[in-house]
Amino acid sequence: MDRRLAAYAVCIEDGRVLLAHTVEPGGERTWTLPGGGVEHAEDPFDAVIREVAEETGLEAVVERLLGVDSRVIPAGERRRPGAPELQNVGVFYRVRVTGGRLRPEPNGDTAESVWTPMPDVARLRRSSLVDIGLDLARTLPASGHVAPVPVGGLVQH
Repeated sequence: MDRRLAAYAVCIEDGRVLLAHTVEPGGERTWTLPGGGVEHAEDPFDAVIREVAEETGLEAVVERLLGVDSRVIPAGERRRPGAPELQNVGVFYRVRVTGGRLRPEPNGDTAESVWTPMPDVARLRRSSLVDIGLDLARTLPASGHVAPVPVGGLVQH
């Protein structure tokens, strides 16, 4: 089993959430939260700010820790054929944009980042990370944990 530690930004302003449009191998596109893998010896708190800047061109600050999600992605549902199952441990932060300008990620997987009206999110082909992050931001559970998000249909790993 592979394991990945990642940090994700939940940025909500004026009834909109900041989403990143990623391009999968094979050209399939999925909406997700800005964020990604924590580098060796990097603090997830620093990683989320770095990832927001890399993927969106925006500068941000962390306002609060929302929670941690851990889920196993079966081998057959991985993006890389032949890869073993993956445990993704995601640390979710509420962030606030302080500057910068939206742009695509240079030489990366993020084709664009967009401020998306909250009611429109349900109609998007999106990563389960979006639903997890929005649920954490909405409910602010004392435990920092949300119930598992069903994957399928418009919601993907």
